Amino acid sequence: MSPILQVTDLDVDFDGRPAVRGVALTLERGEVLGLVGESGSGKSATALAVLGLLPGTAQVRGSVRLDGQELVGASEKLLTRIRGSRVSMVFQDPLSAFTPVYRIGDQIAEAVRAHQDASREQARQRAVELLDLVGIPEPALRARAFPHEFSGGMRQRAMIAMAMANDPDIILADEPTTALDVTIQAQVLDVLRTAQRETGAALLLVSHDLGVIAGTADRVAVMHEGRVVETGTAVDVFERPQEPYTKRLLAAVPRMDTPRAPRPPTGETVLKVRGLTRTFPLLKGTAFKRRIGSVYAVDGVDLDIRRGETLALVGESGSGKSTTLFELLELAPPEGGSIELFGNDLAGLGKAEAKSLRRRVQIVFQDPMASLDPRMPVGDILAEPLRTQGADRATIGRRVPQLLAQVGLDPAHAESYPHEFSGGQRQRVGIARALSVEPELLVLDEPVSALDVSVQAGVLELLQRLKEELGLAYLFVSHDLSVVRNIADRVSVVYLGRTVEAGPVDEVFERPRHPYTQALLSAVPLPDPVRERARQRSRILLAGDPPSPTRRYDGCRFRARCPLRPHLEERERRRCEQEAPVFEGDGAACHFPRVREVV
Repeated sequence: MSPILQVTDLDVDFDGRPAVRGVALTLERGEVLGLVGESGSGKSATALAVLGLLPGTAQVRGSVRLDGQELVGASEKLLTRIRGSRVSMVFQDPLSAFTPVYRIGDQIAEAVRAHQDASREQARQRAVELLDLVGIPEPALRARAFPHEFSGGMRQRAMIAMAMANDPDIILADEPTTALDVTIQAQVLDVLRTAQRETGAALLLVSHDLGVIAGTADRVAVMHEGRVVETGTAVDVFERPQEPYTKRLLAAVPRMDTPRAPRPPTGETVLKVRGLTRTFPLLKGTAFKRRIGSVYAVDGVDLDIRRGETLALVGESGSGKSTTLFELLELAPPEGGSIELFGNDLAGLGKAEAKSLRRRVQIVFQDPMASLDPRMPVGDILAEPLRTQGADRATIGRRVPQLLAQVGLDPAHAESYPHEFSGGQRQRVGIARALSVEPELLVLDEPVSALDVSVQAGVLELLQRLKEELGLAYLFVSHDLSVVRNIADRVSVVYLGRTVEAGPVDEVFERPRHPYTQALLSAVPLPDPVRERARQRSRILLAGDPPSPTRRYDGCRFRARCPLRPHLEERERRRCEQEAPVFEGDGAACHFPRVREVV
């Protein structure tokens, strides 16, 4: 039987610049083909070229045949008939893919009526059925919601529902889980498998996440600089890679199941946080705003960091991780709870003491491009903190070249501007800026999440070396638990603004006690097809999205999503509803903690 999709000698240029060169792919009926590669490798351009969805500035050459029918150069009328019926698309950003002024159900119904002889009522009913199939709660009600009223995970599930609407032959999924938390990612991948099973479609899954590909794809095609450099079964590519680039890519991937030997910290405590709280007003109105409630962003976070230690702060989006960081960096009395920094209680700091402390704690931001002033050369960016601390010109002149060399950059590039550097180099500049005033505690807010995996590995290695050379302490915030396993000594897990588990990284990762920690770790995909598919059989899929932080919850705030709750006795469930678990030191804030191995 011939393949459902055959791509031959595909070239794509943007304004004369090559993006894809000589790509050849085949997709069999019912097969999952994983297309992987780093940013700029051409994988998304390849997927979009299949349906003629590239912008008008793109020049496409070669052949794309759907069941033998040529699509390159095909009329818009033919492509319109094929899009959504025979080949459907799941985009990376569902918020921009949905029309914001139309209801979700109406948009799915429109996709049905565009290709089927169905009445409005039949199309609406089909939309509700599809939303129910992909796990949207109360589908009839949620079909009347607008895209902005859905969470990111729900929007992506709705996008998959639309892709399923006409039982397509092929589903193209372009980075469908990139912007999602790991727990929501697990839900979406499960929904994609459901969509493929229900429609019998072949799936072309584009992703930079090798763990996602390992657990989903039958075959894998690896792209590098616009070309396919290796193809084969998932097992062959992951376990027996042939090409040097594939080997380097796999070697750079941090693995959650490969622990390093953390060194026990021996220094004094540099940061101690107890019961930290922070609320923000919830406002309504335009010209005249009024407060209608509160957002409980942080509602009971405890932290301890010692000199020479890396503490990782992990949790889903909205759990309060970044708010916690900025509360520490304010160097002001907290709204609730206590913060001790280098033995100083922030509640009693004077201006002079706060200025002295500010030098000792610095931050590295998530987005290196946004955090560096584009109008300033790198040398001036590094000199600015030194000037703020009163350094003279001679000191600055010596220090700037030292800093660039320290982070692996050429001191001769001090006159270059941020846009002249790569993403990894810009993050190295950000690290150098943080080190300029010789801090003792570095706060790292998702410092490698915007980087490709090979670049990420270099930055993580740099951070580890700097910590050992300079005796730094790190507070490392990340949603990537594989990165955390490879850099942290201890880990603190937060859920809905509250610490729920903490301890040495190996102890927490190998024997988690809180059901939320177990679900987080269970959802992290391993870049190993055999082990990952075995883990899927016991994967913990949390129900729904995290609750709203705009209300206070009696009892355990995790109970609505807790996978253990249905197995508890009635008196135990009442305790979870009425009594909030207490977190004390290393351990789990759970009434009924149970150790479960998940790696």
